Amino acid sequence: MTTSNYATERETTEGRVFTVTGGDWDTIVSGTDPIHDERIVVNMGPQHPSTHGVLRLVLELEGETVREARSVIGYLHTGIEKNLEYRNWVQGSTFVTRMDYLAPLFNETAYALAVEKLLGITDDITERATTIRVLMMELNRISSHLVWLATTGMELGAISIMLYGFREREYILDIFETITGLRMNHAYVRPGGVAQDVPDEAIVKIREFLKMMPKKLKEYEDLLSGQPIWTERTKNVAVLDVTGCVALGITGPVLRSAGLAWDLRKTMPYCGYETYEFDVPTHPDGDVWGRYQVRLAEIRESMKLVEQALDRLRPGPVMVADRKIAWPAQLAIGVDGMGNSLEHVAKIMGQSMESLIHHFKLVTEGFRVPPGQVYVGIESPRGELGVHAVSDGGTRPYRVHYREPSFVNLQALPAMAEGGLIADVIAGGASLDPVMGGCDR
Repeated sequence: MTTSNYATERETTEGRVFTVTGGDWDTIVSGTDPIHDERIVVNMGPQHPSTHGVLRLVLELEGETVREARSVIGYLHTGIEKNLEYRNWVQGSTFVTRMDYLAPLFNETAYALAVEKLLGITDDITERATTIRVLMMELNRISSHLVWLATTGMELGAISIMLYGFREREYILDIFETITGLRMNHAYVRPGGVAQDVPDEAIVKIREFLKMMPKKLKEYEDLLSGQPIWTERTKNVAVLDVTGCVALGITGPVLRSAGLAWDLRKTMPYCGYETYEFDVPTHPDGDVWGRYQVRLAEIRESMKLVEQALDRLRPGPVMVADRKIAWPAQLAIGVDGMGNSLEHVAKIMGQSMESLIHHFKLVTEGFRVPPGQVYVGIESPRGELGVHAVSDGGTRPYRVHYREPSFVNLQALPAMAEGGLIADVIAGGASLDPVMGGCDR
């Protein structure tokens, strides 16, 4: 009489019940189960909360071990780059700010620098406008890293840090709203300068934030750095060494956490970064823990830069003097939100017919940009953000293409995940800090 190695079963009112008894389960299964050596394919996503955006991962699993990982993108595609070809050069700022929605001011600044390079007016940008750009970008870098810390904490089970990270980010978004009229997607950095000056009340808020934030960073470290679960989930997890980073084109905190101090603010300076005092934090281990340490250190360096930028703010114009390029807007916040100052509109209307025609043409048609193509790269919170802009001599871009760090950095996910545990896919993916709005543009 032969006995089955499978568990005995019986039907009950609650359904089928299996009875498993003793024995070496691996031996039993390998000897009788015809599909024991097949792998399971799991779709992780597409869902938003656990993946920094609408990202789908196709994982081939052998037990808890990931044997193959594939990233599937495109669920958040907006067609922004194509849309730019149907808008004038200034209107482009309103589109690009919506790509990486956690770093809108970097999208805008890279675009503006590219347009200014095509126009040949890079040296004409006023000192105050350049300083304001640095100020806003570094505040934006802090807010972006706070979102990374908050969401990564949530994904690894540290719910408290999620609440605190978003709480501190609110201070920065409040500052942005005071300066630009909007919390996000500002269209504030324009070709030729910035849309409007920084009001005095915003300076007061920024100084209050700089006074408050060091204490909060210390609290984050007290919560996480000595916490055994946090260290277990981050140390020696999702390791990618410097060779792998360079081979895959990985930049930003992920590259610096592998020991290479590559930061475009130092290596290929723009916006006068070479005149500021700051360090480029690195970490030797190339794991999730190293990326956590690098980003916390970068927040501190950005605070230094914000303080220096505040000290450098001197009275002066925030837009180039050339009235054929300078967007003729003076914004004000009225009862219906932010828009053109009514006094400014009345002034234009009352000057002369020629002035009114010039204003109308500049707003509706835009300025012409000489034919040519340029590439401009800046250091965003996620790595090298590059803009390749092409002009055919018209009032609209012929082509604008972004070298987006989230898109490039996602290549590292299979290298980090394969051979590791499925739980570590979340930690590794989070440590890349991808924003799918930038990836899928």
